[in-house]
Amino acid sequence: MEIYRFAQEIILDAGEFIRNRMIEDFNIDSKMNANDLVTDVDKETEQFLFDKIEERYPEHRILGEEGAGADIEDADGVLWIIDPIDGTLNFVHQLENFAVSIGIYIDGKPYAGLILDVMKNDLYHAAYEQGAYKNDEVLHDIEESSLKSSLISTNANWLVREGINTPFIQVVKDARSVRSLGSAALEFVNVVRGTSSAALFYRLHPWDFAGGIILLNEVGGITTTLLGDEVRLLKTNSILAANKKIHGELTEYFKADEAFIKNHKEFHKL
Repeated sequence: MEIYRFAQEIILDAGEFIRNRMIEDFNIDSKMNANDLVTDVDKETEQFLFDKIEERYPEHRILGEEGAGADIEDADGVLWIIDPIDGTLNFVHQLENFAVSIGIYIDGKPYAGLILDVMKNDLYHAAYEQGAYKNDEVLHDIEESSLKSSLISTNANWLVREGINTPFIQVVKDARSVRSLGSAALEFVNVVRGTSSAALFYRLHPWDFAGGIILLNEVGGITTTLLGDEVRLLKTNSILAANKKIHGELTEYFKADEAFIKNHKEFHKL
């Protein structure tokens, strides 16, 4: 459990680094589009974590959102998958509701997942098959629920995107209500805590989901693609993170829509 304990130490250190750094001025740039932001703090935090891991475990490999491990094509050995700031738009506009996310895998198998709500300094963490925790508090298995009685989360962008929006619209109509937090890692946390019954995403990268998948598994939840298929660890995926009852209900909406299936296959290069 040495790696797990070390991961807890450095993610808390990274949170402190961000809270101190955000007091100072920082630059904001865009990546793929004007709404896909990256700041100096994203890059510096990834480097902060990279340096600590490399110093302690030089044989480990690191895949990060801001460029670390861009040439990694397999999950052999010990692999750290890191998002230094998940929810950069929130970081820039709100100065809250963002997280540091770490997933650790050994030969492609889950080892540990950690998500730090930076501004609350709440650490959600789990070692595989050892239970999940909020700081030192044990998190219990989540309750199962049906869609009509559930609060769920998804991004409004998917409701207006032609070719994929029909099942998303129907899910929103049939749910009790819908929220969008703007941080995939914290959406996972809400499902882990049971304050949301499901989180639906059309596209996430490995650093967005690597930690959350492990945490959710430890409280009896399940993570697949929206079509119910196994998540590919090193690829982009659609993601459905949910309690087991609503998970089965939700996948049927997407499996029944031929246009969605076609566009999903093309978009994710399946």
